[in-house]
Parts: sequence; C-alpha cells; structure tokens
Amino acid sequence: MRYPVITRFFCILLSFTATPVFSENLIYQWIEQNKTFFSDRPHADARVITLPETQSHYKVKRVVDGDTVLLDDGTKVRLLGINTPELANRHQSAEAGGKRAKQWLTEQLQGETVRLETDVEKTDKYGRTLAHLFTDADVHVNAQLVRLGLAAVSLYPPNLKYADSLIAAEAVAEKQRLGLWNDAAYALKPLGQLNPDNQQGWQRITGVVKNLRQSRQYYYLEFSGNFNARIHRSNAHLFPDFSTYVGQAVEVRGWINRQQGQLSMLIRHPDALRL
Repeated sequence: MRYPVITRFFCILLSFTATPVFSENLIYQWIEQNKTFFSDRPHADARVITLPETQSHYKVKRVVDGDTVLLDDGTKVRLLGINTPELANRHQSAEAGGKRAKQWLTEQLQGETVRLETDVEKTDKYGRTLAHLFTDADVHVNAQLVRLGLAAVSLYPPNLKYADSLIAAEAVAEKQRLGLWNDAAYALKPLGQLNPDNQQGWQRITGVVKNLRQSRQYYYLEFSGNFNARIHRSNAHLFPDFSTYVGQAVEVRGWINRQQGQLSMLIRHPDALRL
C-alpha cells in the first residue's frame, strides 16, 4: 500500500527504523514528486520503518454479528480484512450464512478475553475500532473465520496487515468448498446472469474485460452489459498494468452499485480482481 502523510501518527512512525526484511510490521517510506508515501512492499530508495506494536487485551461482552464484537469497555470492534454475510435488519433481509458466522463467533468469544492488533487506520467511518483479534491460545480469529468459510476476504488499503495469511486461508476454504463456497447464494455468476434490479450483497461476477478507460479518480475496466469494475488511483500501485486485463476473462468480488448510469463494483485490492 502507498499513501501520503496525513496525520501526526506517521511522524511518530519515522522514529522507528529496521532492516529491510519483509514483515507484517515493516513499512517502506519514500518521497515522490515532493510527496511522502508509505507502502508494505519494498520500493526503490525507500526508507524502512517498523510499526510499533499496537496490542491490548479486552473481554468480549457481546458478539454483534459475524465480524463485529462489543468489548466490556463499550468499544465496538470491526474485524479487519474480512466480511461476513449480513443479519436481517430494518433495512434488509438476512444474507445466507450470516447467522452461522455469528453463532460460531459467539461460541468462540462470548465472555472471553481477546488481544487486539490494529493497523494503519484505527477506526472506520462509523467509529468502530478496526482490529485483528487473537484468543488467549493465540488463534487469529479473523483468519479462522475465513478458513472455515464463514467469511470472505475483504481488504481495504492501507490496512493490509495479515493480508497474505487471510488470502491463503480463503484459498483453503474455497478449495474444500466450506461454508460460503458451498452456498448457491455466493456461486460465481456469468455477467449475463447479473440482475440489474438486485444489487444487494457481496457477489462474484465473471466476464471479459472489453475496454480500459480513466477518469481523474478511477481506472475503469469495462465489461459488456453496462457493467464496470473501478479502481481508485490511490490503490493503482497495488495492481499490475491495467491493460493486461483487457480481453481477459476475470472474476470480480464485491458489492455492486450504480455509478453514472452503469452497474459498477469498486475494487480496492488485486485479491478481488482475479484472472
């Protein structure tokens, strides 16, 4: 990941240096066009920084859903790097697998002590703490949900800590057809079967990229059938050259909405855009 300095947090990070060996806690800093950037990947002329450990222990008061818990101090925690199906609420019906994910998480964590590890962004727009959870036995809860097929990987740069282990866990669950990967609701759909009137929920779509276009903010991979996948320019460095996707059959994973009259899926990480 790469992002400009925007908070005093990064000023603190500059005092931590380490040798250039890839690690979950190493960040690479460099200056480009008079702007300072950070990445979890090596970069030419980059300075290596070690993220300080951000861990603490709390007791889980209540499990809200498959990827959210409430701690005994009132903090609501959203598990990083994953997504579980939604439960029923006044705005939408239940998604397949949502109850199963919440039940498993409740059995594992209700009343238990967990260790939190945060990443670059500490909270989301709803004020929830963003974290990876670990049990007293050092089980990575986020990864375990994925490994059992109860959650899908959903990476939001710049929060890419444990990205590789989450992706590996998902590969195992998908290969073994566990949970979500054995549920018709999340089966891979050809683009021609996309229902323009039903855009709710996480989906997997496959089709051939017909064209590449750009705007000031996004790269657009255009498919047939009034559908595109868009990637914000701030995340473009994570991907290969976008022209390599043109003419290729690809799978996209995520949520669909309408953008400028077209059905569109926002792609934040290459894991959600697969050749």
